[in-house]
Amino acid sequence: MRLVIINDASLARGGATGLALLQARLMRARGMDVTFFTADALNNPDLAQAGIAVHNVGLQPLMKARRLAAFTQGIYSRQVADHLARFVSDTDTPDTIYHVHSWSKALSPSVFYALRQVSARVFVHAHDYFLGCPNGGFMNYPAMAPCTLTPLGAACLSTQCDKRSYAQKTWRVARQAVLSRTLPKTQALAGIILIHPGMAGGLTRAGYDPSRFAVVRNPAAALTTRRVPVEDNEGIAFIGRVEAEKGVEDAIAAAQQANIALTVIGDGPLRETLAKQHPQVRFTGWLAPSEIAAEISTCRGVVMPSRYPEPFGLVATEASLSGMPVIAADTALLGAEIAAAGLGYMCNTRDIDVFADALRRLAHMDRVALRAMSLKAASGVAGLCLSQDQWINAQVTLYDQALSEPARHSA
Repeated sequence: MRLVIINDASLARGGATGLALLQARLMRARGMDVTFFTADALNNPDLAQAGIAVHNVGLQPLMKARRLAAFTQGIYSRQVADHLARFVSDTDTPDTIYHVHSWSKALSPSVFYALRQVSARVFVHAHDYFLGCPNGGFMNYPAMAPCTLTPLGAACLSTQCDKRSYAQKTWRVARQAVLSRTLPKTQALAGIILIHPGMAGGLTRAGYDPSRFAVVRNPAAALTTRRVPVEDNEGIAFIGRVEAEKGVEDAIAAAQQANIALTVIGDGPLRETLAKQHPQVRFTGWLAPSEIAAEISTCRGVVMPSRYPEPFGLVATEASLSGMPVIAADTALLGAEIAAAGLGYMCNTRDIDVFADALRRLAHMDRVALRAMSLKAASGVAGLCLSQDQWINAQVTLYDQALSEPARHSA
């Protein structure tokens, strides 16, 4: 078996790229022939050291490219299409699997046009909702509320839901229209990999065939080497980007109302303003994993108050495996699972009274009950995420299934 991983970037600047690189290294460690096809022109020495071939197209990310170039490249990059089509023509074998991760930041929908002849051996990893939603989140950002409209329907087209402007929304609609041509909903893909089963609803609403979905939860590990003794601690932590859709302002308001100390770990556009407005909140900025472990080791729980339908929530799973109770928003796909498994609470975190009440419940929980919750979370019995081995095994199983069907062997 040969694996070609296709991703916007060769250096990690976000979760999807980090997972694509992790997959490349772990698959190569198992002896698989791995090639990393990427839009950028950067050099990742870790890939070379692992014996992973890299094919760079040589493009700038859309956010760094000149405006006109970004406008056209983001909708359809002929350069990407030509490079990838030529690469497939020159190197394809009947046992080659193509795995697309992030494509919306540089590669564009053109990757799917270039892969049309081998689509029966193509997997698309849905780290977000860009396959189905123009803004990638099924979220009305100006209203800060989840969106239930049919993508590209009349109501969708007339709604300004983008973070920036309606002009940006229009551009993204154009890209979505191109995607529907390069990746038709009837395309015989090997599979669309969802990182949580709850993603299926939105993508089905967008017109994708649910029989093509395969759920492979993200891998995660505890932030700490030992369980955090939360029963001896006070205060809560927020970990993530300090921006509106992550609900950091709701966490601050609820903590203040509940009179509970809050530590905000992370950075983002709101950090400086919020730090000035709320001197009672401790803002640490971005921290290394070992530093995050040190911070949460003195806390009683972690909050994930995302205002949008967070597809996974790595922070929540890492904190839970560290023994931390989690208070999650009812918009987060992991929220219901966390509550059902007794690993924390789910609530409407946009309702500050409700959110503050959940914080008080955690703050005043019986010590024995809190310790039991922490032990259960640290055990991983709830299965919120996978180990790295489980994650790779699940993908290899999918690859084997795709290659076992004779009709999918044609190049």
